[in-house]
Amino acid sequence: MVGAIRYWATATGVLEETKDGLETAWLGDMLFGKTDGVDPYLEEDSSLWLLHWHVVACPRLTSAYWLFNEYQGGSFLREDIREQLLKIAKVQGWDHVATTTVDRDLQCLLRNYIGGRGSSEVGESILAELGLIHPMDKARMRLSRGAKPSLPDSVFLYCLSAFWNHFSPEQTTMSFESVAYAPQSPGRVFLLDEDDIAGRLERLEACSGGTLVWTETAGLRQIIRNKTIFLETERAALQRALGTKQLKVAA
Repeated sequence: MVGAIRYWATATGVLEETKDGLETAWLGDMLFGKTDGVDPYLEEDSSLWLLHWHVVACPRLTSAYWLFNEYQGGSFLREDIREQLLKIAKVQGWDHVATTTVDRDLQCLLRNYIGGRGSSEVGESILAELGLIHPMDKARMRLSRGAKPSLPDSVFLYCLSAFWNHFSPEQTTMSFESVAYAPQSPGRVFLLDEDDIAGRLERLEACSGGTLVWTETAGLRQIIRNKTIFLETERAALQRALGTKQLKVAA
């Protein structure tokens, strides 16, 4: 049990491994801080979206990362995803990756996102509340791409900034296609459709205080960054927004 808690606490960005051992990460401090934690009981959708972002936006959890960032389909069988992951392990030269190990990892992932609401098999999962994976029948599931009204603009903005800083920190523009379809982008991680993304980008200038501006000129859809985005500044702005409930959720 202790090992499982450690695993998921680091996977969700609540704790982090340092040279001095395990420490509380910035997200853990922001959500669960003793004096200024903005959501110590995980009652807000914004907190769940942030946990989801940390679970799937980086390749450290292979199954979760691949399903949300690389998989091109809509519906799927667990066996289909398992075979794809086994092929990846073979190409990467990963030793001792057994079929049963991958299958159990997938089972855990899907239970986390489908949950056990109304089911006697598993307990309810908080990530299931996001509705990102839906069962179609006893065997087939689908990724639920579309509008996400419970995803606040402030969380979308923070994740967009983190994505930008990671992949193209020197660039002053980013295309709509990158935001919508690139691996580790908000569009892929949150399974957003183009209409939802476009609406959020139209509100981007007001939400970012003018740091990011959305333009559509001569058929070219892109975001312009007016100044360098510093991670610490973005985290502080996110904490203020969540702490004061200035979430601006999509209509």
